Amino acid sequence: MDDITADIALSERPLIVCDVDDVVLQFVGPFQSFLQDHGYRLLPRSFRLHGNIVSAINEQPVDHADVTGLIAGFFDSQERWQVPIAGAAEALQMLSSDADVVFLTAMPTRYFAQRRRLLDSLGFAFPLIATEDAKGPLVARLHASREHKIAFVDDMVHNLHSVGQHKSDCLLVHLPPISEIHRFAPETPDTARRAGDWSEASTLIRDHFGC
Repeated sequence: MDDITADIALSERPLIVCDVDDVVLQFVGPFQSFLQDHGYRLLPRSFRLHGNIVSAINEQPVDHADVTGLIAGFFDSQERWQVPIAGAAEALQMLSSDADVVFLTAMPTRYFAQRRRLLDSLGFAFPLIATEDAKGPLVARLHASREHKIAFVDDMVHNLHSVGQHKSDCLLVHLPPISEIHRFAPETPDTARRAGDWSEASTLIRDHFGC
């Protein structure tokens, strides 16, 4: 199996590995607009999409396969819907003066081209990896035996756990958005630092890197 990290060229600087959806690109809000445009609604009753998407006409739940299809349709048309998280582009541009930045997005590779175009158009011209695999082993391979410091930014607790298990020296930054469905999300683990916005995340990362 090819190593999808092999084509990522890193310099002799610290490394920031950053999630995309609801970290640098808004997901929940645009996805709700997409659903409304297609005759559906998201009823946030738990921290998941399957089981919480209903018909806008009668609020009948949408079956699992159709929800999967809606998510696929959203990613296929993401360039029409998704917009940047406030402060993300500015923060990452400033951080990139002292560190390498790599995006790691949990997405099937068939949507890579759309995501690449969208990120580039919004000023996020950093290397991108798209995968459905666990993030921890991938981050460990990407950083390999480098002695430079590393930070990982994500809104999903299970990804923070995964990276922490494979890179114990990594700064884990939990950056969840404000949304109704995120009220049901797991709490920030003790191994991570929670940031309310990109200004706070940037400060945590700079302090960790000592820059």
